[in-house]
Amino acid sequence: MKKALIIGIDEYDQPLYGCTNDAIAIARLLATHANGDPNFEVKKALNVPTRGALRSLVQELFDGTGDIALLYFSGHGYADATGGYLVTPDHRQNDLGMSMDEIICLANNSDDRNKIIILDCCHAGGMGNPAAMGMQYTQLAEGVTILTACRSSEPALECGGHGVFTQLVIDALEGGAANVQGQITPGSIYAYIDQALGGWDQRPVFKANISSFTPLRNVAPQVPKKVLRRLSHYFSAPGNEFFLDPSFEVTNSLDAVHEVIEPFAKEENVAVFSDLQLLQSVGLVVPVGTRHMYDAAMGSKACRLTPLGRYYWQLSRKERIR
Repeated sequence: MKKALIIGIDEYDQPLYGCTNDAIAIARLLATHANGDPNFEVKKALNVPTRGALRSLVQELFDGTGDIALLYFSGHGYADATGGYLVTPDHRQNDLGMSMDEIICLANNSDDRNKIIILDCCHAGGMGNPAAMGMQYTQLAEGVTILTACRSSEPALECGGHGVFTQLVIDALEGGAANVQGQITPGSIYAYIDQALGGWDQRPVFKANISSFTPLRNVAPQVPKKVLRRLSHYFSAPGNEFFLDPSFEVTNSLDAVHEVIEPFAKEENVAVFSDLQLLQSVGLVVPVGTRHMYDAAMGSKACRLTPLGRYYWQLSRKERIR
């Protein structure tokens, strides 16, 4: 079971304008994969009015034994010498909202296999910060991942009806952070956002105690799995080269109105070359001695696997691409 609690709060005495938009968009994306298959069981909570209501929702989320429990929060955040807080509309002096320490405590003690916390609020990077927490919670329990919009000392900005951070999360979930197989993980989302933000912008923070990344959403893969599975067929060993000649190039045909070279295009070789060109487009294969696969074929050169290609070769050899 995969469950997600998506919270957006705009209705403060100093109102925000993009947090409910953030929550609605994130909830929509996590509810299904790109092909429409069901994904997370999503509970959306907009403008949660009180600290008690927020705590009840978070406690309910982490009270389970499922595969993934994901918390997303967009709203006001605050930090002082005692730690960070997710601020609720009923905040008052010395009672600002739910503390980040409480959330880490609930996540650390949860029996869910993976606990993922995504925060788009000011000072969110203080989540899991040992300097602000008692010794009992100075480390994340196994299976806990935190992704935040900014460092503990920074504000989180809004722009164009969304948080700057959340807009990038949306782009990432729509496919910007997908790997070759179309999988989007917390790590790939962080990498996408980290590259998109400049050095002087708010900086995202990523913290985790995990042994592997859990996909959050799938989109159409850049390369069909059947093509990836053929890597070990085309390359008998990861360091081998695959030799080409003009018969692999579809335009090298007597039907074409330009100079052609023997051996002329062969249907079976053209099909193989189509796979290799697709693999080259995503960085798994490179031509040898030339910049373009076309020139490698027409010049009877070769192509070889990149380091990433050799990784996927190992997966295809072990039949681990499913």
